[in-house]
Amino acid sequence: MANSKLLALSSSIGDYLKAIYLLSLEGQVSTNALASQLGISSPSVSGMLSKLQEQGLIDYERYKSVKLTPKGEREALRLLRRHRLIETFMIEYLNYSWDEVHEEAEALEHSISDRFTESLAKLLRYPTHDPHGDPIPNADGGLPDTPNTPLTELEPEQTLLVSRLVTQDDAVLRYLANLGIQPGSSLKLTLLEPVGGLLHIVLDGNHQVISKEMASLIRGEVQT
Repeated sequence: MANSKLLALSSSIGDYLKAIYLLSLEGQVSTNALASQLGISSPSVSGMLSKLQEQGLIDYERYKSVKLTPKGEREALRLLRRHRLIETFMIEYLNYSWDEVHEEAEALEHSISDRFTESLAKLLRYPTHDPHGDPIPNADGGLPDTPNTPLTELEPEQTLLVSRLVTQDDAVLRYLANLGIQPGSSLKLTLLEPVGGLLHIVLDGNHQVISKEMASLIRGEVQT
């Protein structure tokens, strides 16, 4: 029983650290944003943040933003490495589609050892990015360069070479897959509607219309 409680606590801590890290990539991390990301109440988040601070994993002052300490960031990156390698394995070897892997990887990342993780990396030939285009931290916590300009920042007639899709929502991933939008796609913005924010794009000669919210999830490098 003691071991199962320890595992549950470890899994919970890992989920918090990963969520804080991922939110911090887009700006400051508030308690409310963290609660929304994790799908739990703000009071529950506040209680856990105090525990994480006691363990030296975060810097946290009530009503202010949350920051990972170097120790907390190392742990978050270690779990992200596991998660993204697992997703890559499931797609390349187990015939999962990219909208099916997230929940499985969430569960498995807490169960495998660092030794297993490195064996998996070797089997996969040390990939730098997962199938969604997200960078895979290396064993030392370093991250490969990944172009991250949102499609929403383009001007009409500019082209974006897609590097990543910043979502794990299975419905959104299926929708983008049906449109043919994936890492490596080349999208030309032809029109941004002044009201409503719809974006008109051309992909492989086909005209598509997507929302501004959807376009913000599509990241890459602007082509000159």
